[in-house]
Amino acid sequence: MVDEPDRSDGIPEGDAPAQPVTPSFLGVPAMGDDVRRLYADDVEADGFVMNLTRVWAHVPQAHDALFGLLGELVSVAGLTFRQRGILVTSTARSLGDAYCSFAWGARLAGEAGDAVAQAVLRGEDAGLETADRALAQWARTVASDPNGTSAEDLEPLRRAGFDDRQIFAITTFVALRLAFSTVNDALGARPDRQLVDDAPAVVRDGITWGRDPAERPSATS
Repeated sequence: MVDEPDRSDGIPEGDAPAQPVTPSFLGVPAMGDDVRRLYADDVEADGFVMNLTRVWAHVPQAHDALFGLLGELVSVAGLTFRQRGILVTSTARSLGDAYCSFAWGARLAGEAGDAVAQAVLRGEDAGLETADRALAQWARTVASDPNGTSAEDLEPLRRAGFDDRQIFAITTFVALRLAFSTVNDALGARPDRQLVDDAPAVVRDGITWGRDPAERPSATS
């Protein structure tokens, strides 16, 4: 799944940089206070600057607006961290997005256990709790066939205790996560090496879709 490093640039193997300067199809974003803030937030949270953050750093305001709205939707829907993990991992799997599958598959495993993360990555509902199952099914439906939905498709969510306002928030959350993943994937952001190496084996072994991970660790600045 991981490519061999390209030595065609003439750099001797022992002198290769820790990480290519441009970890996507885009160039280096212009440095400014907002970019530095995004990078600093990543380093504080993860110890390195994520490749996808370098993509969104071209327009930091878009990143801030998107995640501000996502946070509002999480609040309206009353989603727990586990439920967010179910939604994002199911959405990423349905789209074929390796980046968010690694990131949120690992978080889901840490929060709910390897068995739950493995089931969601496989698109299997057996063994999931009622609310987990309803959220995973709805995320897959929204991501794969939004025009094929019917009123009956909302019933599992209602039986799990979600009202119409929450269902709207959940659906919009999934749609915005799809937009986020689509931007990252289309512009060539590759899953960070650290993200992949730190993921549980069930996550690393379960993800067979999307872009190959970066060969080298992402930089810390």
